[in-house]
Amino acid sequence: MSLTGIFPIDRWNFTTKSVLNVLSEDEYASLFSHQSSQQFGKGEVVFREGTVPAGIFIIRKGKIKKYKTDREGREQIVYVAGEGELIGYHAVLSEERYPDSAATLEQSLLSFIPREDFLAILQRSPDFCHRLLKALSHEFTVFANSLSVFAQRTAHERLAITLIVLREKFKEDRLMDEEPTLNISRADLANMAGIATDNVIRLLKELKSEGIIETDGRKIRVIDINLLVKRSNYR
Repeated sequence: MSLTGIFPIDRWNFTTKSVLNVLSEDEYASLFSHQSSQQFGKGEVVFREGTVPAGIFIIRKGKIKKYKTDREGREQIVYVAGEGELIGYHAVLSEERYPDSAATLEQSLLSFIPREDFLAILQRSPDFCHRLLKALSHEFTVFANSLSVFAQRTAHERLAITLIVLREKFKEDRLMDEEPTLNISRADLANMAGIATDNVIRLLKELKSEGIIETDGRKIRVIDINLLVKRSNYR
């Protein structure tokens, strides 16, 4: 079931998936002329906060979590990126170290584009530069929305919103009418929603007892998206 009209999912998703569409055939070939494909197993780190970027990554398959880690080693997942999205380009553009870390939520395939090739296309293609700037501006809107919502919402509402966003992310590689299965650990779910893991487990049991979701081990499937949106209390 589509979220159109019942939940503004565009406020929670980045738009880098569309930036490559403006490239001409020659520009696209030039961008990928020195690319390399990299396979990552589930739970592998793609890059770490504070390291120097050598290029950008394009997700060909899989899901990548972007997260910050505090001094006690606790994670706060700030975004989950899926197929077709770009990651790691903020640090290249700002000529700074990575501001966050990235790791796989499942087995993933990524294309690595060297920094020099990425910057060369930015210089060569005004359309690409404009589309990337637009995507960056939208990311600011997404982060501002997330900060506002999670600062003011209850644990029940934050978990409901997180499940809705993940449902849409996992839906991308499924058939149109096929309900996706969210294969994610309770710890990652807690780190996304900003809730203690024990509370996530308890709240999931409540949602299951109400017939909103069903679970099988770590797998979660949304049964009634309308009720889940209602539980999110998002307007």
